[in-house]
Amino acid sequence: MVKELIIDSVPDKGVTIALLQDKQLVELNKEQAGNNYAVGDIYLGRVKKIMPGLNAAFVDVGYDKDAFLHYLDLGPQVQSLIKLTRVVKNGSYQEKLLNSLKLEKDIDKAGKISDILSRNMLLPVQIAKEPISTKGPRLSSDLSIAGRFVVLVPFSSAVSISKKIKGSSERNRLKKIVESIKPANFGVIIRTVSEGKGVDELQKDLLDLISKWELFTKRLKTAEPPQKVLGEMDRASTILRDILTDEFTHIYVNDQDIYEEVKSYIQEISPDLEKIVKLYKHKEPIFDHYGVEKQIKASFGKTVNLQGGAYLVIEHTEALHVIDVNSGNRIANKENQEDNALLVNKEAAKEIARQLRLRDMGGIVVIDFIDMHKPNNRKELYGFLKECMASDRARHTILPPSKFGLVQITRQRVRPEMSVVTNEKCPACDGTGEIRSSIVLLDDIENNLSFILLEQNEKGVTLCVHPYIAAYITSGIISRRLKWFFKYVKWIKVKEVSSYHLTEFHFFNSKDEEIKL
Repeated sequence: MVKELIIDSVPDKGVTIALLQDKQLVELNKEQAGNNYAVGDIYLGRVKKIMPGLNAAFVDVGYDKDAFLHYLDLGPQVQSLIKLTRVVKNGSYQEKLLNSLKLEKDIDKAGKISDILSRNMLLPVQIAKEPISTKGPRLSSDLSIAGRFVVLVPFSSAVSISKKIKGSSERNRLKKIVESIKPANFGVIIRTVSEGKGVDELQKDLLDLISKWELFTKRLKTAEPPQKVLGEMDRASTILRDILTDEFTHIYVNDQDIYEEVKSYIQEISPDLEKIVKLYKHKEPIFDHYGVEKQIKASFGKTVNLQGGAYLVIEHTEALHVIDVNSGNRIANKENQEDNALLVNKEAAKEIARQLRLRDMGGIVVIDFIDMHKPNNRKELYGFLKECMASDRARHTILPPSKFGLVQITRQRVRPEMSVVTNEKCPACDGTGEIRSSIVLLDDIENNLSFILLEQNEKGVTLCVHPYIAAYITSGIISRRLKWFFKYVKWIKVKEVSSYHLTEFHFFNSKDEEIKL
């Protein structure tokens, strides 16, 4: 599988990152300029309100609306975090790590938040879910700092390993390595990409995370709420950290600063792949050049067409997403309806797995596949869908088809859903549904032409219009253009432009520059 990353930076708007697999768009990420609430950012928050009924608290992190912190997101060692914050703020804790800090007991899983937090308390919190719709950020005080190979978890001693690493000997090897190099009172999560890596690579990654923790404690000492204490990397670097493999063949960037950042980061984490980073310098927009823009327009919207003639209808509601599979004009295996339904459903399942990643659809997703009567076919479809979803980095759960033929998926949602407007405003009516009367179009053209020829004294004038209008102006023995020649004693060149709408027209001078009216 060939992977490419296309990074499009637009000044004052932000960065859009497209991930292509075998030239097909599978992920689209946007980082808005000035986004201060990215997943992974750590803030020093102030507790504003305790809500016993919700067993949660609202915390001020500087967003328009207070952020939400549930009791279950406090983390078992929140008392140790509160203790560390207190001793660091009063200047009595001089160490950079946690060697001399006596950890508190884990909190009760069924406890009450009012027993842990109080109003106006200072608490470091991490963005677990970005602001979505009318809701503020969702927080966690179970802090973690992610690296390429490992994740550092303070106030813990456990070493956890990704379930995607299957071999028991490899799991044991990685666990022994990490246990021998991790500092006291820190836990570590070993990520999937650590498989096969040596001590040097793991240790270097761990040391980088430890230096970030030291920076966190240093900044915490002087920080005032609601201040960001430790920020996550930019979106491009985060994606590279999580998915960069030897399968990547090209990374194209159209911004010099981001190009330097990406190249520097890849040189740090995987020097062998530094040469794949290329700076895009053409005048054509980068997404147009690599065919990304066309794929975006074809992949978003209510209806998504499949290759075999079938199509998906995707609807979004406040509570869930609904996807309906339609066979359309699919006529393969016309004589065997059950086999045809299975083929269409498998084709749809593959596209649905892509759509979930592409749109970053989270929460509950309900899919209405075409009815199949054989249990083996339903089982095969379920297995195929799980296989298609295996490469999705977001946590998800897929339930088997119900007796109504519906498949339910829950998918982790940490950012607003990716939404791209695929319908364009009509250039002729500007979205109003009405255009100027066509009977006065020629009068408009002639009035402007008179001004250009008589007042501005332009020469070599070219009139660009829709082909239908061009035919009307130039047709006949005594055409409209010939009448203009008799009137102004100047020949007007008429050019057909098929991309113009019916009532659109423009004048150009002899230098092919548009004459502004």
